[in-house]
Amino acid sequence: MEIMLFLGTAAVVAAVLFAPLFRSRKAGSREAAKRAVRRNLVTFGALCVAAVLVPAAMAAGAPADAAAAAAAQDGLAIGLGYLAAALVTGMAAIGAGIAVAAAAPAAIGAFSEDPKSFGKSLIFVALGEGVAIYGLLISILILNKL
Repeated sequence: MEIMLFLGTAAVVAAVLFAPLFRSRKAGSREAAKRAVRRNLVTFGALCVAAVLVPAAMAAGAPADAAAAAAAQDGLAIGLGYLAAALVTGMAAIGAGIAVAAAAPAAIGAFSEDPKSFGKSLIFVALGEGVAIYGLLISILILNKL
């Protein structure tokens, strides 16, 4: 039963990920880019849900022995802890990328107009990078709790 659940989840994920590869797309279309972003977000959400539900379903079908059930629950908790650490790191890196993508061109423009503004501009870029460092710190704290 567990292998069928895993194979079914893998088939759905593969269909969602690889189906767009076989469709023709217009190059440079803004609507195509929006659809691609939406498809990626839906796929990410589906993978997160599957990562939570598949181990939970496997733990529900665990043996009736109390010790084995407790061990299965501990395994689920550890797996969800790893998932939380990965999500914290990934989302913080995405946020830092967005912040740096907005701040760095502005800093370069300000520096090209007035070389004295280099220090102020660099601070704003460094603040964006700090978001990624904070996310990494939180994920390390989560991993230390496991």
